[in-house]
Amino acid sequence: MPGMVVFGRRWGIASDDLVFPGAFELFVRIIWWIGTLILYTLHKGSFDCSGGGVLHSYLVGLLVLLALIILSLCAIVYVSAQGTIMNPGPRRSIPALVYLRALLYIPELVWACLGAMWVSDDSQGCDPATVGAVIAAVVASWVILLFTVLGVLFVFDPLGDPRPQPPAIEQLGVRDLQSSEGSQFLFTARSLATKVWESRLRLLCCCLPQDESHRAAFSSIAQLVSGFFSDTDLVPSDIAAGLALLHQEQDKMEQCRDPDDVVIHSPSSPIMELEKAAHCMQFAAAAYGWPLYIYSNLFTAPCKLSGDCQTAEYDIVGGDHLGCHFSSILHSTGLQYRDFIHVSFHNQIYEIPFFVALDHKREAVLVAVRGTLSLKDVLTDLSAECENLPVEGVSGACYAHKGMSQAAGYIYKKLVNDGILNQAFSIAPEYKLVITGHSLGAGTSSLLAVLLRNSFPTLQCYSFSPPGGLMSKALADYSKDFVVSVVLGKDLVPRLSIPNMEDLKKRILKMVSNCNKPKYRILLQGCWYELFGGDPDDFPTEMDNRREEELSQPLLGEESLIIRHSSSYQSLASEDSPAHTPAHLPLFLPGRILHITEEGPSRRSCFSQARYRAEWSSEMAFRSILINPRMLTDHMPDAVLHALRSLTSDRSFSLCPPYLLSTSLCV
Repeated sequence: MPGMVVFGRRWGIASDDLVFPGAFELFVRIIWWIGTLILYTLHKGSFDCSGGGVLHSYLVGLLVLLALIILSLCAIVYVSAQGTIMNPGPRRSIPALVYLRALLYIPELVWACLGAMWVSDDSQGCDPATVGAVIAAVVASWVILLFTVLGVLFVFDPLGDPRPQPPAIEQLGVRDLQSSEGSQFLFTARSLATKVWESRLRLLCCCLPQDESHRAAFSSIAQLVSGFFSDTDLVPSDIAAGLALLHQEQDKMEQCRDPDDVVIHSPSSPIMELEKAAHCMQFAAAAYGWPLYIYSNLFTAPCKLSGDCQTAEYDIVGGDHLGCHFSSILHSTGLQYRDFIHVSFHNQIYEIPFFVALDHKREAVLVAVRGTLSLKDVLTDLSAECENLPVEGVSGACYAHKGMSQAAGYIYKKLVNDGILNQAFSIAPEYKLVITGHSLGAGTSSLLAVLLRNSFPTLQCYSFSPPGGLMSKALADYSKDFVVSVVLGKDLVPRLSIPNMEDLKKRILKMVSNCNKPKYRILLQGCWYELFGGDPDDFPTEMDNRREEELSQPLLGEESLIIRHSSSYQSLASEDSPAHTPAHLPLFLPGRILHITEEGPSRRSCFSQARYRAEWSSEMAFRSILINPRMLTDHMPDAVLHALRSLTSDRSFSLCPPYLLSTSLCV
């Protein structure tokens, strides 16, 4: 639904978004009105204290004002609940009601000032309970006014100024962007959106140094984010409703799917790889340092680290001023100080922590790269445009995720140019090279393995929960001989890439435009389904009497930026359409993919056993994003480690692991 247009501008809220805030304020106002009426009734005819006349006028005026506000809120909530997301006709009167409600803030402000003046000047000698009630009313007025101001700032859209339309618009979706006017209009809108998002990123990351590398990162991330929904006119609640509908639609399809179609059979057994992966995941998790160690061992970790952190002084460690990170690595891996060759906790954009150690159990020189743990790491993650990564011996286009490619180059220079690997192999020349990491560390370690492959032909890389948009098809095929990617369940990150996000946007647009239920019902039922489960909502897949060709047309609305040649218009079209061309280069997961799934129902009791299975999969199984409460928890390193350990041991886990206890999945 296009954003609501009031006060001469578009806002980041739609006319059907006022149900919940209006209902909450209505509840507060009714309680307030009842309390004021009781106070007035108890003191009727007995306002004989100093300033009693002013108090009488204040209470009568407050009752009348609250009654008017309650009536306006009732009208707003009722009208806002009418229609559907794509049918705003029944809500045509919402702007007028918003203007009326805004006008009522003026007398409310006056009455709040009047009440404050009475309390400070004329309340002497009055009943203390009465004075306290008036103080509460005054405070409530100011609190509501304050939250109203904050709400206005929250839904304020810097891009919501009335936009000059290109000339000769006959119908939305029939604009000729080849004309200079249309091209200039679209370029101006996108440039403004990019500047707004760049300003937001600078404000969010104000604590980071504003050097050239950070400015370049801010600019590229702003272009990526601003362009994603720039050709739609959806507000955040529309996207939330689309995600709720999509989750239930995916669950319905999964319930109808033949179980034999889900399993991808492979001639080779993953058992040996699982044992190696479980061992390497211990080091990948240890690279996170003390935050993950304490989170995974809440009762014992603080005591173990309390003495070590203050006294730890290690010559090979950089960036760990208190020594807590390295102490937790020692406890997590069971290695000794002499087993470590180099440990770096230096962290900047495109420069992430890692350590090099001698793994005597597996006879390997092990390089472990840390995943996302800081704001600088997030900027590295979000630098998702493609960058050329030429590799000798690889035929085909070689390109990769820019942020992780830069991080891999940084570690490569440290390992090779600074002689770290030479030092390690001079101590243990018969050992092999193993590289591992989780999340950001997984993507970086995979690209690092590609860079080091020619120098170390026997190296192996274990990549846990790597990002889906990592490397080109040529590099992904090349890495199958030495990289194993481990993905748990419905983890979001291995399915996260720009083409997959475009596909998600297409699905959200179709869900939103096809559903004929009001948004407040979609959100309520979606929240209930996420928290308590049940059967997926049986909503229609198409609006009544709506032709299939109409579904490929842009969203209705005068302010919409969906236009004929935009990427979203093409994504809504048929996949076989000649106009359907990918807007971004496809990127894939690295190496062979080992997919771990939990057997049994998708929702289980906290006290039921968690059983997993592992099967070889292909990158095609991760071409779409799955909406599920576990898409974030399945990415956590302790969740991956728990699943690998349960697969490689005979122990039965009858209690919910920690990563499930912190969510609403245990129902």
